[in-house]
Amino acid sequence: MTTQQVPTLRHPEKAHRKSVPGPVKPDWIRVRAPSGSGYSRTKTLVRDAKVTTVCEEASCPNLGECWEQGHATMMIMGDTCTRGCTFCNVATGRPEALDPFEPGRVAKAVASLGLRHVVITSVDRDDLEDGGAAHFVHTIRAIRQSNPDTTIEILTPDFLKCDPAVVDAVVDARPDVFNHNLETVPGLYPQVRPGARYYHSLRLLDRVRQRDPSIFTKSGLMVGLGEDRQSVHQVMDDLRAAGVDFLTIGQYLQPTPKHHPVAQYVTPEDFAALKAAALGKGFLMVAASPLTRSSYHADADFQKLQALRSETKAGLGQKGVFTQ
Repeated sequence: MTTQQVPTLRHPEKAHRKSVPGPVKPDWIRVRAPSGSGYSRTKTLVRDAKVTTVCEEASCPNLGECWEQGHATMMIMGDTCTRGCTFCNVATGRPEALDPFEPGRVAKAVASLGLRHVVITSVDRDDLEDGGAAHFVHTIRAIRQSNPDTTIEILTPDFLKCDPAVVDAVVDARPDVFNHNLETVPGLYPQVRPGARYYHSLRLLDRVRQRDPSIFTKSGLMVGLGEDRQSVHQVMDDLRAAGVDFLTIGQYLQPTPKHHPVAQYVTPEDFAALKAAALGKGFLMVAASPLTRSSYHADADFQKLQALRSETKAGLGQKGVFTQ
């Protein structure tokens, strides 16, 4: 008699939820299946380096395009999150202990991929006293040591249950961009992001700006979750009050029928209107389109951010640009 192991659920907290299939995707949201020699090379390098990517874990629709260009977003601190956000496809559960060798592997992967700009994100680690802040610091330092010419963008969790000072340690490691996503409007937090607090996330972004104004701050928002236009504009105002430089806005895509349903597919024309409104509120830069994601075109966008800041300091009066 053999014993068969029961497979672990990827989202055990969603098992009781009613399945709600999403509406048919419009033509503007469709993407090609990953393929091509560049994609295959990136996949091989990622596997050989034994690193985790959010591209795969979050089922990013842009994976094929980005990997074909040799761009991959690293996800540190494991592949299991301690939160159960209803929009996210990253696995939920009890994560393993931190791997002290991971920062070195990430730095090696950055070198192997030849990245001139890298985005490092992570799962939430509410089980750790510092939320994983020190691990971010170690990873930044490892990349700087092995890849001194590579610019670093981090996309962090909210460190909600930690001493606020842990954020200072990450800022003092001096990433080039500090990103923390608000994800949705405050009225939808109980349904979409129940483990987080909207105003805490705003305070985190403001703390980063006050600690080191030279670091670009960035945040992202999904639409199509059931928000209204007025609420989105209020989020823009709140982010500008926190001094955020760069805003990304993209279409929410339901990973499985157990996840939060798609309320609507926002048209490209409506994204253009949101982009114009955000630039009018004073963001240095805005990326808004159906397939916009936090790290989508991050390399090119960072170069634009640098140019815009230089032009603004030079008094040329340019307030922002449109970007895909």
